[in-house]
Amino acid sequence: MTAIVDTRGAGKSSVSIGVAAALETAGYPVVLVREPGGTPAGEAIRSVLLDGDVDPGPWSEAALFAAARAELVSKRVVPALERGAWVVSDRSAYSSLAYQAGGRGLPLDRVRMLNDIAIGGVWPGRVVLLRLDATDGLARQAVGDRIGDEGDEFHRSVAQAFDDLADAEPGRFVVIDASQSLVDVVDEVMAVLGVT
Repeated sequence: MTAIVDTRGAGKSSVSIGVAAALETAGYPVVLVREPGGTPAGEAIRSVLLDGDVDPGPWSEAALFAAARAELVSKRVVPALERGAWVVSDRSAYSSLAYQAGGRGLPLDRVRMLNDIAIGGVWPGRVVLLRLDATDGLARQAVGDRIGDEGDEFHRSVAQAFDDLADAEPGRFVVIDASQSLVDVVDEVMAVLGVT
Protein backbone atom coordinates (compact mmCIF):
# COMPACT_ATOMS: atom_id res chain seq x y z
CA MET A 1 0.00 0.00 0.00
CA THR A 2 1.20 3.47 -0.88
CA ALA A 3 -0.13 6.41 1.13
CA ILE A 4 0.07 10.01 -0.02
CA VAL A 5 0.04 12.37 2.98
CA ASP A 6 0.34 16.10 3.39
CA THR A 7 -0.56 19.12 5.40
CA ARG A 8 -3.42 21.24 4.15
CA GLY A 9 -3.56 22.06 0.48
CA ALA A 10 -0.44 20.24 -0.75
CA GLY A 11 -2.45 18.10 -3.17
CA LYS A 12 -2.67 14.58 -1.73
CA SER A 13 -6.04 13.86 -3.36
CA SER A 14 -4.95 15.04 -6.80
CA VAL A 15 -1.63 13.23 -6.55
CA SER A 16 -3.31 10.02 -5.34
CA ILE A 17 -5.67 10.08 -8.33
CA GLY A 18 -2.77 10.80 -10.69
CA VAL A 19 -0.62 7.99 -9.27
CA ALA A 20 -3.51 5.50 -9.45
CA ALA A 21 -4.17 6.48 -13.07
CA ALA A 22 -0.46 6.17 -13.96
CA LEU A 23 -0.29 2.72 -12.36
CA GLU A 24 -3.37 1.61 -14.31
CA THR A 25 -1.87 2.96 -17.53
CA ALA A 26 1.27 0.92 -16.78
CA GLY A 27 -0.95 -2.17 -16.59
CA TYR A 28 -1.18 -2.68 -12.84
CA PRO A 29 -4.40 -3.46 -10.95
CA VAL A 30 -5.07 -0.53 -8.63
CA VAL A 31 -7.50 0.27 -5.83
CA LEU A 32 -7.74 3.96 -4.93
CA VAL A 33 -9.13 4.68 -1.46
CA ARG A 34 -9.71 7.75 0.64
CA GLU A 35 -9.59 8.31 4.37
CA PRO A 36 -11.76 8.68 6.21
CA GLY A 37 -14.30 7.00 3.98
CA GLY A 38 -14.28 4.34 1.31
CA THR A 39 -16.95 2.20 2.98
CA PRO A 40 -20.49 3.04 4.10
CA ALA A 41 -19.43 3.18 7.75
CA GLY A 42 -16.31 5.14 6.85
CA GLU A 43 -18.31 7.73 4.90
CA ALA A 44 -20.67 8.21 7.87
CA ILE A 45 -17.69 8.70 10.17
CA ARG A 46 -16.14 11.13 7.65
CA SER A 47 -19.25 13.27 7.92
CA VAL A 48 -18.95 13.42 11.71
CA LEU A 49 -15.22 14.18 11.59
CA LEU A 50 -15.04 16.78 8.86
CA ASP A 51 -18.38 18.52 8.39
CA GLY A 52 -18.01 20.71 11.46
CA ASP A 53 -21.47 20.11 12.89
CA VAL A 54 -19.92 18.38 15.89
CA ASP A 55 -16.61 18.94 17.61
CA PRO A 56 -15.33 15.66 19.07
CA GLY A 57 -12.62 15.78 21.70
CA PRO A 58 -9.08 14.74 20.74
CA TRP A 59 -9.42 11.09 21.82
CA SER A 60 -12.87 10.78 20.26
CA GLU A 61 -11.45 12.20 17.03
CA ALA A 62 -8.55 9.73 17.12
CA ALA A 63 -10.90 6.82 17.81
CA LEU A 64 -13.26 7.83 15.00
CA PHE A 65 -10.40 8.02 12.50
CA ALA A 66 -9.18 4.62 13.69
CA ALA A 67 -12.68 3.14 13.36
CA ALA A 68 -13.07 4.42 9.81
CA ARG A 69 -9.60 3.13 9.00
CA ALA A 70 -10.41 -0.32 10.46
CA GLU A 71 -13.42 -0.61 8.14
CA LEU A 72 -11.41 0.50 5.12
CA VAL A 73 -8.48 -1.82 5.76
CA SER A 74 -10.61 -4.89 6.45
CA LYS A 75 -13.12 -4.37 3.63
CA ARG A 76 -11.08 -2.78 0.85
CA VAL A 77 -7.33 -2.70 1.50
CA VAL A 78 -6.64 -6.27 2.63
CA PRO A 79 -8.80 -7.85 -0.12
CA ALA A 80 -7.03 -5.70 -2.73
CA LEU A 81 -3.59 -6.62 -1.43
CA GLU A 82 -4.54 -10.31 -1.32
CA ARG A 83 -5.41 -10.26 -5.01
CA GLY A 84 -2.14 -8.48 -5.86
CA ALA A 85 -3.44 -4.96 -6.50
CA TRP A 86 -1.66 -1.74 -5.68
CA VAL A 87 -3.53 0.26 -3.06
CA VAL A 88 -3.15 4.04 -3.21
CA SER A 89 -4.58 6.08 -0.35
CA ASP A 90 -4.80 9.81 0.26
CA ARG A 91 -4.12 9.30 3.98
CA SER A 92 -3.02 6.54 6.32
CA ALA A 93 -2.51 5.76 9.97
CA TYR A 94 0.52 8.06 9.74
CA SER A 95 -1.95 10.92 9.27
CA SER A 96 -3.32 10.22 12.76
CA LEU A 97 0.22 10.17 14.15
CA ALA A 98 0.71 13.65 12.69
CA TYR A 99 -2.73 15.19 13.25
CA GLN A 100 -3.98 13.62 16.46
CA ALA A 101 -0.59 13.15 18.15
CA GLY A 102 1.38 16.04 16.65
CA GLY A 103 -1.50 18.46 16.16
CA ARG A 104 -3.78 17.59 19.08
CA GLY A 105 -0.99 16.69 21.49
CA LEU A 106 -2.07 13.11 22.22
CA PRO A 107 0.73 10.69 23.18
CA LEU A 108 2.30 9.37 19.98
CA ASP A 109 2.80 5.83 21.28
CA ARG A 110 -0.85 5.50 22.29
CA VAL A 111 -2.15 6.89 18.98
CA ARG A 112 0.18 4.48 17.17
CA MET A 113 -1.09 1.55 19.28
CA LEU A 114 -4.74 2.51 18.68
CA ASN A 115 -4.17 2.59 14.94
CA ASP A 116 -2.08 -0.57 14.87
CA ILE A 117 -4.94 -2.43 16.52
CA ALA A 118 -7.48 -0.87 14.14
CA ILE A 119 -5.58 -1.77 10.98
CA GLY A 120 -4.34 -5.15 12.18
CA GLY A 121 -0.73 -4.17 11.53
CA VAL A 122 -1.36 -3.32 7.85
CA TRP A 123 0.74 -0.16 7.57
CA PRO A 124 1.64 1.33 4.18
CA GLY A 125 4.84 0.05 2.63
CA ARG A 126 5.60 3.48 1.21
CA VAL A 127 4.49 6.88 2.48
CA VAL A 128 4.85 9.88 0.19
CA LEU A 129 4.97 13.13 2.17
CA LEU A 130 4.07 16.12 0.02
CA ARG A 131 5.88 19.13 1.41
CA LEU A 132 4.52 22.62 0.72
CA ASP A 133 4.81 25.95 2.46
CA ALA A 134 1.78 26.41 4.74
CA THR A 135 0.81 29.74 3.16
CA ASP A 136 0.87 28.20 -0.32
CA GLY A 137 -1.14 25.23 0.92
CA LEU A 138 -3.81 27.46 2.42
CA ALA A 139 -4.08 29.40 -0.83
CA ARG A 140 -4.60 26.12 -2.75
CA GLN A 141 -7.26 24.74 -0.43
CA ALA A 142 -10.55 25.22 -2.28
CA VAL A 143 -12.95 23.90 0.34
CA GLY A 144 -12.18 23.74 4.02
CA ASP A 145 -13.34 21.26 6.62
CA ARG A 146 -13.33 21.18 10.41
CA ILE A 147 -9.73 19.98 10.68
CA GLY A 148 -8.39 21.81 7.63
CA ASP A 149 -9.74 25.06 9.05
CA GLU A 150 -7.68 24.77 12.25
CA GLY A 151 -5.25 27.61 12.83
CA ASP A 152 -1.70 28.00 11.58
CA GLU A 153 -0.14 26.82 14.85
CA PHE A 154 -2.02 23.51 14.61
CA HIS A 155 -0.89 22.98 11.00
CA ARG A 156 2.71 23.90 11.85
CA SER A 157 2.61 21.21 14.56
CA VAL A 158 1.21 18.71 12.07
CA ALA A 159 3.91 19.57 9.51
CA GLN A 160 6.62 19.16 12.15
CA ALA A 161 5.13 15.82 13.20
CA PHE A 162 5.18 14.60 9.59
CA ASP A 163 8.81 15.71 9.27
CA ASP A 164 9.68 13.88 12.49
CA LEU A 165 7.96 10.71 11.23
CA ALA A 166 9.81 10.93 7.92
CA ASP A 167 13.13 11.37 9.75
CA ALA A 168 12.35 8.41 12.04
CA GLU A 169 11.41 6.07 9.18
CA PRO A 170 13.52 7.02 6.14
CA GLY A 171 13.07 3.59 4.59
CA ARG A 172 9.30 4.03 4.45
CA PHE A 173 8.93 7.78 3.79
CA VAL A 174 9.87 9.78 0.74
CA VAL A 175 9.49 13.56 0.83
CA ILE A 176 8.51 15.34 -2.38
CA ASP A 177 8.34 19.06 -3.12
CA ALA A 178 4.65 19.68 -3.80
CA SER A 179 5.22 23.13 -5.29
CA GLN A 180 6.02 21.42 -8.61
CA SER A 181 3.38 20.81 -11.24
CA LEU A 182 1.00 17.91 -10.62
CA VAL A 183 2.52 16.02 -13.56
CA ASP A 184 6.03 16.40 -12.12
CA VAL A 185 4.92 15.31 -8.64
CA VAL A 186 3.16 12.22 -10.04
CA ASP A 187 6.21 11.38 -12.17
CA GLU A 188 8.44 11.67 -9.09
CA VAL A 189 6.14 9.40 -7.07
CA MET A 190 6.14 6.84 -9.88
CA ALA A 191 9.93 6.90 -9.97
CA VAL A 192 10.05 6.36 -6.21
CA LEU A 193 7.70 3.40 -6.61
CA GLY A 194 9.98 1.99 -9.29
CA VAL A 195 7.32 2.24 -12.02
CA THR A 196 8.15 4.16 -15.17
